[in-house]
Amino acid sequence: MGAEPRRGEVWQVDLGIAGKVRPALVVSAPISEADYALIAVVPHTTQLHRTRYEVVLAVPALKEGCFNLQGLAALPPSRFLRRICTLPEPQMAEIAAGLRRWLPVE
Repeated sequence: MGAEPRRGEVWQVDLGIAGKVRPALVVSAPISEADYALIAVVPHTTQLHRTRYEVVLAVPALKEGCFNLQGLAALPPSRFLRRICTLPEPQMAEIAAGLRRWLPVE
């Protein structure tokens, strides 16, 4: 794979049997050798359903669409195919706010 996926990066990922290969945003903190080798991602989709758990962002490297927060998944590093881009901090703040709406763990 090469580089380790980092929070804020959008990668082309293989979501497995039920999913498909699509862009996904890394939302988890970095993992260490003592942790399970899983990285949390939010998939990007071009099919909007206009739910409160979709975050629509203009990302030049992606087709028009949204990040589906309810598609949150944990994937091993082997599923990450290539890095596409990195979201700026204001866009990551929108994603974080959406995740807090859906998962109020504070």
